[in-house]
Amino acid sequence: MPRVLSSNLGYPRLGEQREWKKTLESYWSGKTDKENFLDTMKSLRLDHLRKQQQAGVDLIPVGDFSYYDHVLDTAVTFGLVPSRFGYTGGEVSLEQYFGIARGTKEAAAGEMTKWFNTNYHYIVPELNDLTPQLTENRVLKLYLEAKQELGLEGKPVLLGPYTFLKLSKGYDSSEFAGWLNKLVPLYAQVLSELNQAGANWVQIDEPSLALEVSADEWTLVQEAYTQLNEASGSSNLLVQTYFEGVDGFGKLIDLPVQGIGLDFVYGLEQNLNALDDWGFPEDKVIGVGLIDGRNVWRSNLEEKLGLINVIAQTVSRDRILLQPSCSLQFVPVTTRHENALEPVLQNALAFADEKLAELALLTRAANIGGAAVQTELEQSRKAVSQLAGSDWRSPLHPDQAEKDNDTRNVPFEERRALHDEKWQLPVLPTTTIGSFPQTVEVRRARRLWRTGEWTPEQYEQFIQQEIREWIEIQEELGLDVLVHGEFERTDMVEFFGEQLDGFAFTKNGWVQSYGSRCVKPPIIYGNVNFVEPMTVKETKYAQSLTSKPVKGMLTGPVTILNWSFVRDDIPRSQVSYQIARAISDEILALEAAGIEMIQVDEPALREGLPLKRSKWQEYLDWAVGSFRLSTAAVKETTQIHTHMCYSEFHDIIDAIKAMDADVISIETSRSHGELISSFEVHGYDKGIGLGVYDIHSPRVPAKEEMVQLIERALRVLDPKLFWINPDCGLKTRAHPETVAALKLMVEAAQDIRRQLGQETKVGV
Repeated sequence: MPRVLSSNLGYPRLGEQREWKKTLESYWSGKTDKENFLDTMKSLRLDHLRKQQQAGVDLIPVGDFSYYDHVLDTAVTFGLVPSRFGYTGGEVSLEQYFGIARGTKEAAAGEMTKWFNTNYHYIVPELNDLTPQLTENRVLKLYLEAKQELGLEGKPVLLGPYTFLKLSKGYDSSEFAGWLNKLVPLYAQVLSELNQAGANWVQIDEPSLALEVSADEWTLVQEAYTQLNEASGSSNLLVQTYFEGVDGFGKLIDLPVQGIGLDFVYGLEQNLNALDDWGFPEDKVIGVGLIDGRNVWRSNLEEKLGLINVIAQTVSRDRILLQPSCSLQFVPVTTRHENALEPVLQNALAFADEKLAELALLTRAANIGGAAVQTELEQSRKAVSQLAGSDWRSPLHPDQAEKDNDTRNVPFEERRALHDEKWQLPVLPTTTIGSFPQTVEVRRARRLWRTGEWTPEQYEQFIQQEIREWIEIQEELGLDVLVHGEFERTDMVEFFGEQLDGFAFTKNGWVQSYGSRCVKPPIIYGNVNFVEPMTVKETKYAQSLTSKPVKGMLTGPVTILNWSFVRDDIPRSQVSYQIARAISDEILALEAAGIEMIQVDEPALREGLPLKRSKWQEYLDWAVGSFRLSTAAVKETTQIHTHMCYSEFHDIIDAIKAMDADVISIETSRSHGELISSFEVHGYDKGIGLGVYDIHSPRVPAKEEMVQLIERALRVLDPKLFWINPDCGLKTRAHPETVAALKLMVEAAQDIRRQLGQETKVGV
């Protein structure tokens, strides 16, 4: 009987206990030398492959493991290293590699932005006038390592040339074809060497083919894969798409390759319809992405078996690969450490290892029939149905299902006058985004409190001491609007989720955000409700220490949604409105305590955009509506701030304006002021702070760099609306570099004020 095979697209890098993160940070701090670093990373890499072997995966990816970021890996493979790093050719050293990722004393780090609509950040390749070259066949080394060390016939994974270029910057759109023509021969050399080494299947990730692809671009892709197919010899090429359905389905399946991977979770309806309309070539394998690689819930395995049977009516079973919908790097490693969760909830979860087990079960069922695995299928069905029928998911009242009034009482211009009169701030007021360094002492204090070694009173005294110290530092630096520092918070989403109904938290549910930065997303499993004030005590204490305004610091509803693993039984919009009502209650509690400058951060608003532009407006309507719902009930004199970071904002300027925040701060330093060009075209008539230095690098920038960014911004923005701030929160930075950078930032603002001749207060 024709046999269905299983295939994985990528595995989490972190390790069950975040061994990957700890190894990186030990090396960066000088506690681990290069040799031990490389040996430990190799051990982790092989352990991940062994796990997948033991799970029974037929096609196991190699090359998905990275020391920092897979897009950066691709760039250095082809020698695309920005000139500021002093690269002169040949294999890129580990020091140069991490220099691009993190910056050096002499050179700013590469720009960082979100990987499609996920919370993973990649380093943006800078092409400019560089000449690509094959510096090392990295994926070949990893393929041979797996074969020699484990006897594993792995499936090498490459980021495809079309997607790599789409993710890069430093070239004009008219140069796209030329750049593709430069890269394809280098990709061809990589594939030729893999073929010579005996690689059977090679996975080439092309998620950008699920976006808008022009007719001319499809022609270029066709030509590129014709060359790559010829170079690959007897190796089979699997062009892998994910995150959406494919508009150009007919052109995709016509590519001269041996396999096409499709997402049948997030692109289910579109890809199924396309399969029905176009059929599928008899000389190709189809990768069926049917296990959700981006969320943590168990699959309804009976539904998935039904989907396999539907696809098998078009594609013979011996040409079907069962896969996750995308790489599993977006979910935690395993649920086996999560015994503190409610059993009904824990049983309904599936992290990476459990998803591979589901994949193995579905593969068995597809090959020998569901009756042979009926017990396992019934266990899965029971786990899913118990959560669905729980009180946590009781039906919403009709008035909870839709949003309420989301409009401020008076328009911005009137509010602005009231705020100028109330706050009496100088032109170009300086502030920070919210958090200050989370030192070893801060983390230790939190651990002692959580384990019961410290009483709540001891912990509160410690937090107040940290707040007091940093209020004094901010006043000494001359900042105009202060923050309490968020020392009581582990994470900007987790902190709020821990205090709201409907959220659960894992012990080891970590995922990579960027570099060694990990987050442990909350799990929204039930209806969300406000319980009691969450931030009032610390903010009110900070305000009691100073006559300057202290901002209340909250995370917005859309960011809480997008940075959580969200229940999938009701629309995301309904969950977002539930969170918005809870945040609104917190804002009103802050107001009642005398805090009338409140920042509601929405760094994840743009990353939630659907990949299809045709779906953008629906999302933006409820996402912006959620933010407005959370802030609309405040008094006219209350000033609402928000913050967004590391995303492309050019296409959503109108939505940003519609949020109706009084002040918005946006990242701009890593993109070297490129965002300012959007305001040159579109303008902006509310308060705005364009981050003037990059907090994701330990580098302390020169004052002159900040002055230049401010000067360019002021060519198109009203100085009376302009704020000066870092790119993002400072929790990951060390104390000395934080103080040094903020000191220079304040001096830069003062220099510009003198240039403007406006050292007086706004409105005076």
